[in-house]
Amino acid sequence: MPDEFTDFVSHLTDNARTSLQHADAIARGYGSAYIGTEHLLLGVLAQGSSVAAKVLADAGVTLDRAEIALNLTPRTLVVSTGAKGLSETAKLTLKMSWDIAQEFHQDYLGTEHILYSILSQKNARATVLLRDMNIDVPTLTGELEDFFDRQSSDYHQAMEEGLKQGAKKRRSGALETFGTDLTAKAKAGELDPVIGRDEQQERLVTILSRRTKNNPVLIGEPGVGKTAVVEGLAQRIAREDVPDHLLDKRVIQLDLAAMIAGTKYRGEFEERLKKVVDELRNQKNVILFIDELHLITGAGAAEGALDAANMLKPALARGELHMIGATTMDEFRKHIEKDSALERRFQPIIVKEPSLKDTKAILRGLKTYYEKHHGVTISDEVIDDAVYMADRYVSQRFMPDKAIDVIDEAAALVRVRHSRKPSKIRDFTKQLKNLNEKMDEAVLSEDYERAALYKTRISQLQEKLSETKERDENKSPVMLTDNDIAHAVSTMTGIPVKRLQKSETRLL
Repeated sequence: MPDEFTDFVSHLTDNARTSLQHADAIARGYGSAYIGTEHLLLGVLAQGSSVAAKVLADAGVTLDRAEIALNLTPRTLVVSTGAKGLSETAKLTLKMSWDIAQEFHQDYLGTEHILYSILSQKNARATVLLRDMNIDVPTLTGELEDFFDRQSSDYHQAMEEGLKQGAKKRRSGALETFGTDLTAKAKAGELDPVIGRDEQQERLVTILSRRTKNNPVLIGEPGVGKTAVVEGLAQRIAREDVPDHLLDKRVIQLDLAAMIAGTKYRGEFEERLKKVVDELRNQKNVILFIDELHLITGAGAAEGALDAANMLKPALARGELHMIGATTMDEFRKHIEKDSALERRFQPIIVKEPSLKDTKAILRGLKTYYEKHHGVTISDEVIDDAVYMADRYVSQRFMPDKAIDVIDEAAALVRVRHSRKPSKIRDFTKQLKNLNEKMDEAVLSEDYERAALYKTRISQLQEKLSETKERDENKSPVMLTDNDIAHAVSTMTGIPVKRLQKSETRLL
């Protein structure tokens, strides 16, 4: 590689380096005295596992097809410097590739950057070749730009944060893009209070404090409050109610589904996960939380690809990352226990379904949040009814989740029922709209006397509307009743309300 490329040669990815070697071999095979952009393109295609090769393959460009088209392309289109090595256009292409990588804030030079650079040059031999093959070059360019945007969006978000917060240290990209900082949300008061899970939280703190096997996994049925236990830990860290060695920790929940979503090309998921692991190695104060932990045993798995578990196990074994998992007992047995190497990295914490008494306490702790959201009043008696009916009629689900759902559903039904504006407000609003239109017409026709009359009527009507709205807003919040709870349970289960009410009457 010429001296002028020393700035970026060390940043070439394995695929890009191999593609250039292929390009050199192909140029020699054609008896060419130089390596042109057409040879760079063929080199990229020859490296079938590269991102650029995949993009081209999706567009219908294969190595065989490109070679056939190249042989049919008039040789007069080739601009040769007569010198051995890279042509001037190829040199420009590689320099542009590195500029493109830096523009998108990427510290590596991949085949995707080389391809994008080629496509940016309308008269490059490779671009002419693609057009001769009836390939939509602008569409290809757009796909690559989308790929770059996905890769670098984390950087731009972090830069915006940095500009707002001055010298505050920027969070790393992949964690910010695919993670949620539960500790920050706890400090901002954005998490619901956690009630009745002190024992599990203490166990969580103990395991996290161990020297080895310090990765807890919360095991329990769906809806029993596994995520709430982790949120409780984040809240304890926020209020400094943890041992000294955990005070500076940040609990970040990783969204595995978001990492997988949008991964169009092979290796893209692995690249994202690798970035997360690399960032965790450099940030010792992060505790990673993965809900639905069993998904890591299959995430990203494809022919010739590693799944997430195999990528995480070495880092877990070396203690390079701190992790909390959550899954159900069935999924733990089916996926985690079968992988003994993975199972050894985790310490189980069983999260049992709370009793009806504990569920009532949890709902009483949460009720102010639901009252504020729905604009209703929830009494303790209604909470008791909700817990009882959820336990009796909502099957195949677990407390406290199903009882919370009943309260939320009932409050939402009441909110919808009472959210319609009073008829007076609707009438006044319609009249105002009509009067404004008439006033505008009067002004346009220069009938200013009539316009003044309309303006007076509009002012009077606006005053009445304001008074009516104020009376409506100052009304007492609607009280949630046991009948509302019955309707919510009926909606959730399909059991008719009358049958529910008759059943409860017989029990009484």
